[in-house]
Amino acid sequence: MNPTFITFAVYLVVMIAIGIITYQMTNTLSDYVLGGRKLNSWVTAFSASASDFSGWLLIGLPGAAYAAGLGQWSLWIAIGLAVGAMVNWQYVAKRLRIYTEYTNDSITLPQFFENRFRDHSHLLRVISALFILTFFLFYTASGLVAGAKLFQGTFEINYHLALVAGAIIIVAYTFLGGFLAVSYTDFIQGVLMSAALIFTSIYGLIQIGGFGELFNQLGSISTSLIDGFAATSYNEADGVYWESAGSIGAIGIISALAWGLGYFGQPHILARFMAIKSHKEVRKARLISVSLGLVIPLYGALIVGMLGILTFDQPLADPEQVFIQLVQVVYNPWVAGFLLAAVLAAIMSTVDSQLLVSSSALSEDFYRRYLRKNAGDTELVWVGRISVLVIALVALMLAWNENSSVLDLVSYAWAGFGATFGPAILFSIFWRKTTRNGVLAGIVLGGITIFLWPLTGSELYEMVPGFILSSIAIIGFSYIGNGPTAEMLEEYDKVTGVK
Repeated sequence: MNPTFITFAVYLVVMIAIGIITYQMTNTLSDYVLGGRKLNSWVTAFSASASDFSGWLLIGLPGAAYAAGLGQWSLWIAIGLAVGAMVNWQYVAKRLRIYTEYTNDSITLPQFFENRFRDHSHLLRVISALFILTFFLFYTASGLVAGAKLFQGTFEINYHLALVAGAIIIVAYTFLGGFLAVSYTDFIQGVLMSAALIFTSIYGLIQIGGFGELFNQLGSISTSLIDGFAATSYNEADGVYWESAGSIGAIGIISALAWGLGYFGQPHILARFMAIKSHKEVRKARLISVSLGLVIPLYGALIVGMLGILTFDQPLADPEQVFIQLVQVVYNPWVAGFLLAAVLAAIMSTVDSQLLVSSSALSEDFYRRYLRKNAGDTELVWVGRISVLVIALVALMLAWNENSSVLDLVSYAWAGFGATFGPAILFSIFWRKTTRNGVLAGIVLGGITIFLWPLTGSELYEMVPGFILSSIAIIGFSYIGNGPTAEMLEEYDKVTGVK
């Protein structure tokens, strides 16, 4: 039997087993959505990193580096993401964990906004949940596309069959165990992803003779591959491979760096901050996540993509297949199977988190709020599980197009969450005068900007105008109408005073 297939099978059995075990530990909606706030620093750190990076770390980003080297935007997006993640852990994680516990033990982002600003109209909660569901459909679809490309490139099976198979696997253990299953599997997946990128990049550099030789050989193909300010063209259909295309310009650099802003508004990452068992665990989790789970894998992905340029005699038709093809060419089948399981881990770790946050929006923010206010915990858990199935089915439909790009889908969803919720989170926990009107206006304007900005034809990443306009709206509308109540101000002072 194929060693790669055996490795995959063993990995999947372990993931499903975790889902079955955690099924016995999931009794309340808090258990299903936040794991009862029991996560330690190691699980939180690697779970946050794994749910963040998804398939684009091992498929999208190496593909971009394969097509353009350090040019185009690869280097700048890596810098932006590294800085954004570090700032998010340093300043947002601890305060959000404290604030969500103070505000009636909020377990979802929409619930936090409603409790934080005493919104008795529930409009803030509903609007937030709607945007979460909308953008997560695109994000989840990107993960399913990445999974299909993995199975297609590894086992040479039909794209649509691969798509359905991957969706069934991920939904199975998310359906069973909820947040605990997702978090513990994410811990394993995060370790696996980091190890795969570290091992592959170091091994490749040793084989080629180090960084100096890597850049020398890339420069001999095209100087734009080693120039962070240069643009590079790669289009297999037109027979264009690594041709210099001028400069990326200021707009390109700003757009790439702006990816870092997205961290402040990603619900599946913020959920990890809310779930850690104590705010005192955040510092340790930050050190683990930023070093082992973020910086090293991020730049390892760039190196892997560039190594691929020098490995294949025939340029790849799909650059996003570079990691998948590289490990099968370079490594023993058993090692290749282990590393390809890491790709599946990356995909599963984000899609499961997205399904879970989306299901919590439906069960907690719609079902209990408007349909069954007195619904019991068992009923709500099952509503959450059914929601996972429904959301996965819609995402599957969005991913059905075989020409879908992982990076394009991620880029859109990332901007959507960053502009819609990023400013809202930052102002909610760091500006004392923030009001319900301000946050509601910011969420709506940020989300609408993401929808409409592509119509302008501008090359500027929609994250930039969306984040700026949302911030302006929050400040402006916070001065319209009534200001924060005495109760809200007192709560803010208590939260900011916690050591």
